[in-house]
Amino acid sequence: MKLYIENTIEDYKTLFELPHEMREDYFRYTMMKPFEPMWRIINVPMKANQAEGYDVVMAATMLGYLDMHDTDLGQMGLNPLKQIDMLSTVKQTTLHCIACMEQAGLCIKADSLHVGTYLADPNKLAYTKGYTGFGGIPGYIQLILYPNAYNIPRIPALIAHEFHHNIRFSYFYWDHGNVTLGEYMIIEGLADSFASALYGEESLGPWVTSMDPEDLEYSIAVMKDARDLKGFAEVSSYMFGDDGARQQGFQPVGVSYAAGYAVGYHIVQTFLRNTKASIYDATTLSAQEIIEGSRVFR
Repeated sequence: MKLYIENTIEDYKTLFELPHEMREDYFRYTMMKPFEPMWRIINVPMKANQAEGYDVVMAATMLGYLDMHDTDLGQMGLNPLKQIDMLSTVKQTTLHCIACMEQAGLCIKADSLHVGTYLADPNKLAYTKGYTGFGGIPGYIQLILYPNAYNIPRIPALIAHEFHHNIRFSYFYWDHGNVTLGEYMIIEGLADSFASALYGEESLGPWVTSMDPEDLEYSIAVMKDARDLKGFAEVSSYMFGDDGARQQGFQPVGVSYAAGYAVGYHIVQTFLRNTKASIYDATTLSAQEIIEGSRVFR
């Protein structure tokens, strides 16, 4: 498998030097070109057929990318990425993830892996401390962040999390319309467990670390009753919590921020302790096997 680390640092430098009317097409046809097959799989066209229609620019905005016309904020975010040698961090971390998985006999079922780093809107992603990612299509990983003191040390764990999604979805099909809450929780719990195995639990994001024990116990009870619920829109309310649900237009269900992520991580970690399995063993097990083996819902 060939690894491509997209040089988006230089891409952004060029973007911010362009006249505003040229930036959208540069973003579409240069910065997003390596990810065009990924966007096609999830039915996002590079350019809409009509003005202000749904396309890769709108999708990026919805995912929390920085407005490409915000030059000052963009350049302020770009400088720290240069200072920490972001591209080198991405490359070394990704190679480490590949080596760990290969040693366990696992691999991404794709001919190549493209990894790109993109600037986030720090206000839109304030609830995740300014960073997130997307790794749901094998062969493609996007990191979306506005660098700050909290998320910079956690970049390797973010990469590992998204890399694990690439591995998981190389062995299990993501059924967007019929995914159950139980399956979604395990997908995220496995990804965070892989990240913590490589880089320590302290490297995980607020979607796991911000929940106190009492709230976790309550959330487990809620998830137990709802774990067979199906459909991305339906289960997302439980995964993201009420604030995230409202922000994304889903119906709140009375749980805290990222409750599904925290419970998913707890289930996977409990399963690993109970069974003495490794995160690599668990990666190719079904969500049902992991939930039952954890005994969290009993």
